[in-house]
Amino acid sequence: MEKRISGSTRLLSLIGTPVDHSKSPIMYNYSFQKAGLDYAYLAFDIPVSKVADAIAAIKTFNLRGSNVTMPCKSEVLKYMDELSPAARMIGAVNTIINEDGKLTGHITDGLGFASNLRDSGVDVAGKKMTIIGAGGAATAIQVQCALDGAKEIAIFNIKDDFYEKAKQTIASIKQEVPDCIVHIYDLNDAAKLHEEIATSDILVNATLVGMHPHENETPVKDTTVFRKDLIVTDVVYNPKKTRLLLDAEAAGSKTIGGLGMLLWQGAEAYKLFTGKDMPVSEVKDLYFN
Repeated sequence: MEKRISGSTRLLSLIGTPVDHSKSPIMYNYSFQKAGLDYAYLAFDIPVSKVADAIAAIKTFNLRGSNVTMPCKSEVLKYMDELSPAARMIGAVNTIINEDGKLTGHITDGLGFASNLRDSGVDVAGKKMTIIGAGGAATAIQVQCALDGAKEIAIFNIKDDFYEKAKQTIASIKQEVPDCIVHIYDLNDAAKLHEEIATSDILVNATLVGMHPHENETPVKDTTVFRKDLIVTDVVYNPKKTRLLLDAEAAGSKTIGGLGMLLWQGAEAYKLFTGKDMPVSEVKDLYFN
């Protein structure tokens, strides 16, 4: 790394919290080096309360751009000069591009999630999905799966601000993809959660529940909902197998972890940063298996 850094090296970043577990620096720095690009990528632990300072730093230090992880994806929205159509529809940003101080916000989470499923031989077209969560990543997944042909989506979230925001997401999906049936329910209604999972093809945890250091937590406490023909996937990738995935695996369900989503959404962001394709196969073999 020290041999690559020069006076002209341009910085990129990851902001959010926690970030100490992130594989993004390894993934991007390897890809920059492989392509001979004069960029360096670092992760910064930034809570929501410091987002304004982080955005100011991106401009002050003329970073090429930044990735944004939870819980900052919705907060950064207000500081963008422009938004991609997907970011505007979803109401969240996970990739910022800096063009001479003009910041454009993009969202690649939904594309990364869909690519991760396809890479595991799963197509959402014609499927019913239960998605737990209504934050930035969850919303991106909901919108992308609807656009990719999901038949029905049941969203579960606690009754907070994100719950109300999910109602707007549902309205957007109904307008853009009227054939996709979407409902939202209270995550505290365990009976309804059980009922919806029982008739779903795919279950998604799109929350932070189960992430290190809270590995023993799970958004689905009733393990009787898992069955052999249910596909269970998690956006959390530290640990590689969450409690949710372990419980589902024990019941015979096909499980898909969150590492692949990170890889594929990163590949989309890499192209936005550089205009080039990330060496996905090499990065996957080196860091994601």
